[in-house]
Amino acid sequence: MTVKTIGPENRLFSREIFSWCLYDFANSGYSAIIATVIFPVYYVNVIVGNEAGLGDLWWGRAISLSMAFVALSSPFLGGIADYGGLRKRFLIGYSILAVLSIMCMSALVPGMVVAGFLLMVAANIGHEGGMVFYNSYLPLIAGASHKGRVSAWGFGLGYIGSFTALILALPLVKSGNLGMVWPLVAVFIVVFTLPAFINLPGDKKTGGASGKAIAAAAVFNAKRLFGSLIELLRQRELRRFLISFFMYQDGVNTVIVFSSIFAAATLNFNNAELIYLFMTVQVTAFAGSMIMARPIDLWGPKKVIAISLVLWSAVAVASYFVTGKGEFFIIATTAGLGLGTVQAASRAFFSGFIPKGRESEYFGVYSMIGKTSAILGPLIFGITSAYFRSQRPAIVSISLFFIAGLLLLIRVKSPVKGSVKA
Repeated sequence: MTVKTIGPENRLFSREIFSWCLYDFANSGYSAIIATVIFPVYYVNVIVGNEAGLGDLWWGRAISLSMAFVALSSPFLGGIADYGGLRKRFLIGYSILAVLSIMCMSALVPGMVVAGFLLMVAANIGHEGGMVFYNSYLPLIAGASHKGRVSAWGFGLGYIGSFTALILALPLVKSGNLGMVWPLVAVFIVVFTLPAFINLPGDKKTGGASGKAIAAAAVFNAKRLFGSLIELLRQRELRRFLISFFMYQDGVNTVIVFSSIFAAATLNFNNAELIYLFMTVQVTAFAGSMIMARPIDLWGPKKVIAISLVLWSAVAVASYFVTGKGEFFIIATTAGLGLGTVQAASRAFFSGFIPKGRESEYFGVYSMIGKTSAILGPLIFGITSAYFRSQRPAIVSISLFFIAGLLLLIRVKSPVKGSVKA
């Protein structure tokens, strides 16, 4: 027996993999409560006021600005993480920023539009920035033969995390004590991210970890970034996938950040009903990600992504015509089946293109594409809602992103290396 028998290529279950998945569990509490279900409705309707779509506009600006920051900075910081051995420190630093920003949300009162805007921008930068470095650990802890399953497990456990956080928040929401919900989320994140901070592979110290070497590394990685972008864009299949990913991820991100606002403003869901709705969505999302975990490896992530995009296109169109809570409940829970699947399959598909040793750099570019797509969609949704004073024209436009992404994906050939199949 050799040490190689317990390497990532052969080890399907490990403390590192479980801790990595648990990080998703923790941060899904943020996604559910702060980014999707409770805080968006509170900020849009209570802090700002949404009678003329102004709340939608401010919320779209907050998401777009935070995503723009992450999109522009993550490729630079990802390259520095690879070069200087700072991956885990960035992961921890971003997580701390998110936790502190969430804690400060307890001080918000109606009319504090700018303060709420700034706190949301900071919290979302912390969350999304941390996910860049979280994603970059996948090729380091999982072998090519089971990378798709591990990716899906992360999303699957994340949905359990969302469900758990919503259960914990429900009594506070029902009692109208929203000021205590935000600290609850912060504590939830801290408790369940600690295993990842402890058990994920540590940073490798290098001689260029301080002083002038750090500045030199920043300049080096700025040049390396543009080289990477050119390199990726010169690869025909990777270029095609990234453009497709840009399109359909725009739709995914817009649905995530505006779904609860649409349900509350257009269909009159109250906070408790929103929680029950999205708890059910988490169950279907978990079921979908678990059911499709092995097919990602067997069929190949490309086919799984295509199936998910067909489902999401139908859901977006159906949402335009929905008039009742019951109808939307069915549509939303159906959408959940494809949520974790498309994200897990996309991450697994892209990882097949990555040369060994350049994980953070490539995932920085991947994040830049994904987060850049999140700049346009939410902003357009907010502007469209404010212009028409109705969210229905905005929601139907999302289907165009999924359809365009699917048409582009069909032309992509899967990478040859590993177990990824066309």
